[in-house]
Amino acid sequence: MEERIRMEDVEPGAYQAMFALEKYMARTSIDKSLKELIKIRASQINGCAFCLNMHTKEARELGETEQRIYALNAWRETPYFTPEERAVLALTEAVTLVAESHVPDNVYDEAAQYFDKKQLSEIIMQIVVINSWNRLAVTARKMPE
Repeated sequence: MEERIRMEDVEPGAYQAMFALEKYMARTSIDKSLKELIKIRASQINGCAFCLNMHTKEARELGETEQRIYALNAWRETPYFTPEERAVLALTEAVTLVAESHVPDNVYDEAAQYFDKKQLSEIIMQIVVINSWNRLAVTARKMPE
């Protein structure tokens, strides 16, 4: 499979704007490992091989275990994730599948039990940003390095 288009070359201004948003998200208060779990789970749902490759590597560098990475797509059936992580993973799935779920109140409310409004806003933005990257990479057929 070949890459369809190099968006960063064709539309560098927009690509730089996405990177600026990514850099902003890197400075938020969300735990770095939790950010990577969000990125991996959304990328699994979206079938983004490029982002899965990148974020599983980054998660390992942060000390994430192979066991938790491998079990992430079945997180509900494992004991490996904290209640806070589970709430974020459920929110990640709901936002990623927004056309299907419209983010149910119970999913949002559970996350809101563990995070204040600022943190919750940062989490939602992180989910939105990785979904944007996934859509760019999948559409362009960006290949894992």
